[in-house]
Amino acid sequence: MKTAIFPGTFDPFTVGHWSLVKRGLQLVDEIIIAIGINPNKNTFYSLEERISTISKLYADNPQVKVQAYEGLTVDFAQSIGAKFILRGIRSINDFEYEKNTADVNRQLSGIETFVLFTEPKYTHISSSIVRELLSYGRDVGEFIPKTHC
Repeated sequence: MKTAIFPGTFDPFTVGHWSLVKRGLQLVDEIIIAIGINPNKNTFYSLEERISTISKLYADNPQVKVQAYEGLTVDFAQSIGAKFILRGIRSINDFEYEKNTADVNRQLSGIETFVLFTEPKYTHISSSIVRELLSYGRDVGEFIPKTHC
């Protein structure tokens, strides 16, 4: 089975990540959305809230799992036998950084990276902007997924 991890400190409003997961499943058999834990970082949502919300988005898709991890992404990938890392980018400016990171990951661990562009309708907005709007009581419904993968 080809497994990929999709790393990050995802919260419920990481805009467009479900579209990346859907496209990623065309490349691999299973995706583990890997929520990085950083004990020194305050987050808008608790780890439990993030895991619960993201798990609900993919409840109907057994190919997608959610798991927390601490430490290096490549170490986590190796520990669960994942051979691929799935990364999303919003602009061409992000591409060079992700390409360099992918090269280092491949050299250090042998793990390949799939870099996918975020759908155009989501490139102009970030999860932090959505959280900011939400904190001011604004309607953010257009940015939240309405369907499962």
